[in-house]
Amino acid sequence: MSNPKIDTTVPHSARMWNYWLGGKDHYEVDRVAGDQFAEAFPDIVAIARLSRYLLSRVVRHLSVEAGVTQFLDIGAGLPTVDNTHDLAQRINPAARVVYVDNDPLVLAHARALLVGTPEGLTGYIDADLRDPQRILAGAEKSLDLDRPVALMLMGILGYMTDADGPGEIVRTLMDPLPSGSYLVIWDGSNVVTGEALDKAQEDLNDGPAAPYTLRNKEELGSFFDGLDLIEPGIVPITQWHPDPDPFGPPSPVDALVGVARKP
Repeated sequence: MSNPKIDTTVPHSARMWNYWLGGKDHYEVDRVAGDQFAEAFPDIVAIARLSRYLLSRVVRHLSVEAGVTQFLDIGAGLPTVDNTHDLAQRINPAARVVYVDNDPLVLAHARALLVGTPEGLTGYIDADLRDPQRILAGAEKSLDLDRPVALMLMGILGYMTDADGPGEIVRTLMDPLPSGSYLVIWDGSNVVTGEALDKAQEDLNDGPAAPYTLRNKEELGSFFDGLDLIEPGIVPITQWHPDPDPFGPPSPVDALVGVARKP
């Protein structure tokens, strides 16, 4: 198979995110765009890192409290420390994790780095979120869709406009999953910064990087229609089952999360 073509002449959302996380898989064009956005919205660096802590808490809760052993992680992004399979298989070595992305850079890294336990399964599907049937067809080759699955859309739905029909896509993905499955979504919002973040996002969207749509609590909540949101509902990512903090409750940030169970 030929190596995927990687364009280093325009900023790339996955590489920018990796830059904000403190990784090393990025280029000058990504650092310039990342710095410009961070100058207008400094909290983006903290949100990128806080989202990794959220992933750890979500996987731990689903694995330990809910007994989930299968994860379908769409929009996986570039591998870093404590990816979904690392977290799930640390708790249950037999856990099955399937990543989905359609980005050539992510694909190249995933093939090399996303290696799980011998007892479990770590797979990868090259597919676009806008093609849910392709995702489901690939997932059923690696996951048992008769048993609960955690569908994870972590920071990915913002890259879809309302015209893309994200609600219908989420429903299509959840429909074949059995009772006891979970839907996990976190995405950017403007609940704290408001107009200043809106302006920074508009400026970034006017450039060559992939545009991103900020959604409020009600808009994010619509993706969970027909499902049972678990406590504490849709909240800033810092406030979803936070680890004990001697300095008091965590401050809200411009990113919301919800976790819901399919009845």
